Amino acid sequence: MIDIDDFQTFLNDIVEPGKKEKMESIFNYIEKNFPNLKEEIKWNQPMYSDHGTFIIGFSIAKGHIAVAPEEVTISIFENEIKKAGYSYTKGLFRIKWADQVDFNLLYKIIEYNIIDKRDVTSFWRN
Repeated sequence: MIDIDDFQTFLNDIVEPGKKEKMESIFNYIEKNFPNLKEEIKWNQPMYSDHGTFIIGFSIAKGHIAVAPEEVTISIFENEIKKAGYSYTKGLFRIKWADQVDFNLLYKIIEYNIIDKRDVTSFWRN
């Protein structure tokens, strides 16, 4: 696996144009709506943090984008994730490449994590 040190490198490694555009649209949306979040690459995956605490992370697979907002957030938004048509586990949900991105849901999840973790001083929730 190639070491990825920034979001642009991550995007440049996506060879299929439609997939690259979908990831770019997600990153652009987050950066426009949450300009205070910090872009970080950890474990070769792009993620956003706020005051040193994890907010949301992404990875890609052949069939989908994995969106990881932490387990507690998945449980809180479980019904909305189901309603959007995304499959999920305890720690992430999957947006198939053919699916539309539910930006409203993404916004709510990020906003929740920012507010809920405003006093958290560790990277992950305890």
